Amino acid sequence: MTQSVEVNELRVADGRSGCPINMTVELLGDRWSLVVLRDIIFGRHRRFRELLRHSVEGIASNVLADRLKRMSDVGLLTRHGDPSHRQKIDYRLTEPAIQLVPVMAQLGAWGSRWLPTSAELAVRAELLADGGPELWSRFMDELREVHLRGGVFPDDGVLAELTSAYEARRSGLPS
Repeated sequence: MTQSVEVNELRVADGRSGCPINMTVELLGDRWSLVVLRDIIFGRHRRFRELLRHSVEGIASNVLADRLKRMSDVGLLTRHGDPSHRQKIDYRLTEPAIQLVPVMAQLGAWGSRWLPTSAELAVRAELLADGGPELWSRFMDELREVHLRGGVFPDDGVLAELTSAYEARRSGLPS
């Protein structure tokens, strides 16, 4: 039987070793977890149907349901009911998930440099990576306001800046 341990707010099963890289890969290393987190962080999608409908990679509904449940169970996401509709659930990032922003920035930068990625989609990764720690910190503060305190994304915030710059650069790319 696998034991659970609480480490820095996350409820995870003991890994094969105590190695931090191994534990992280066991938690996030499947095919879909980081993609779902990406869509919540950068896509403003927080409900099951939104995540399913806007999935660029075409995640299956049963896989999405499994990942949302698993990430909620370990403490990367919290579930909030919608008072206007009993079946609608709003998924919000927790602090450990928000702190994945620099990791995602680096993964995106690495992928756009070394892998045959779409030039259109690589633009966003490059913008985030180029912004560096100062931009990541501002973005994480914005995510905290939205996900931890229930606020809204500001019209002039980091996500708006990234989206605007992405749209401007995307329109200049060859089709």
